[in-house]
Amino acid sequence: MSLPARAEPRARPRVGLALFALITIALGLATRAVPEWFPPVVATYGGDALWATLVYWLIGFVRPRVTVPAAGAVALAIAFLVETSQLITTPWLVAIRRTTAGALVLGQGFLWSDLVSYAVGVAMAMAIDAAWSRTRRPR
Repeated sequence: MSLPARAEPRARPRVGLALFALITIALGLATRAVPEWFPPVVATYGGDALWATLVYWLIGFVRPRVTVPAAGAVALAIAFLVETSQLITTPWLVAIRRTTAGALVLGQGFLWSDLVSYAVGVAMAMAIDAAWSRTRRPR
């Protein structure tokens, strides 16, 4: 007796993922540039949560057929790896982190609170993605 074949997930439209990514980047940069526009908790932790959200959208962009749970797991793993890499203080890595791009991508210092922020950001992206996929189902 063989198992039934699993249906492959529908591909997400890359243009939609790119739009989500651009919105996420704009909001993340805004939390740093004009924190007074946001509630204090968002101004403090929102940039980190949105960074992980962006990682989620980028995974979907690269692999549009990835399932929501798989994209969430990979995004969270990447975020946690980047955060724990901040415990490594080799001179060349510290030099990269001192640049604007390096600080935005790799961060600058390990914080336990960032791990929580990343989990919130990935959960938020997963919820948005799941809701979005429900609106795209064929009827």
